[in-house]
Amino acid sequence: MNRQAQSAVLFLLGAALLHAGTTDLYLRYVKAGLQPLVVAAGAVLMVTALATAWYEWRSRRDTHEHSHPEPRVSWLLVLPLFALILVAPPALGSYSAMRTGTALQQSYGYQKLPASGPLRLNLVDYATRAVYEHGQGLAGRQIVVTGFVALDHSGAPYLVRMALNCCAADAQPVKVGLAGKLPPVLRPDGWLEVTGTFTTKRAKDPVNGGPIPFLQVTSAKPVKTPADPYDETWNT
Repeated sequence: MNRQAQSAVLFLLGAALLHAGTTDLYLRYVKAGLQPLVVAAGAVLMVTALATAWYEWRSRRDTHEHSHPEPRVSWLLVLPLFALILVAPPALGSYSAMRTGTALQQSYGYQKLPASGPLRLNLVDYATRAVYEHGQGLAGRQIVVTGFVALDHSGAPYLVRMALNCCAADAQPVKVGLAGKLPPVLRPDGWLEVTGTFTTKRAKDPVNGGPIPFLQVTSAKPVKTPADPYDETWNT
C-alpha cells in the first residue's frame, strides 16, 4: 500500500474515531470522561492523513515520480473501520457478568442521602452502602435502582451493572441479588428499574467469593437500555 493509500486509511480511521466521539457510540468502548480524547485523537489522525497526502503529492510533483498501483487486497484493511462506523457493538451483558466475579469495592466517601422521599441510587452505590456501611441510612427507605438482569445456573436473578476503569475491555460486574416480588418472567440482559427496600441478606459470588447484597423487591418495570450502559461510580 503506497503512502496515498495509507493516508486514506488513516483518514478513515480518524473519521471513525471522530464519529464515535461525537455520538454515543464511544460509550460502547470507553468511559464517558474520555470523550474529549477520542474526539482529539480522531481530529489529529485526520489532519495527519491530509498532511501526509499533501506532502506525498508535492514530492511526486517536484520529482515527476510515478507510483505503482498497490495490491487491491490491501484495501480490505478499511472494512473494520466501516464496521466501527456502521455497527455499534452490544455492551457486555449477562453472559460476561455471570462468568466474572463481582468487582464490588469499598468506597472512601459517600454522598449525603436526602432526609426523606425515595432514594434513587446508582446500583453500585447501593451495593457498596449495603455491604460496607451495613445499610446505614438505607433501612426503612424506598430504594430505586436500575440495571440489567442476569440469571445464575439455578435461575436465581441478579441486577447487574458493568463497572469499568478505562474501557470496555476491563469492565467487571457489580451484582445485587433480587428477592421478594419479582416479575413472572425475567429476560437475561433486559433492563429493569427496581423499587425495593434494604435487606441484610447477602451471598457470596461463586466465581470469586465476593459479597453480593440483596434488595427486597416491591415492584419492577422494564426500561430502555441507557445511552451509557457502563458504570463509573466505583472510580470516583
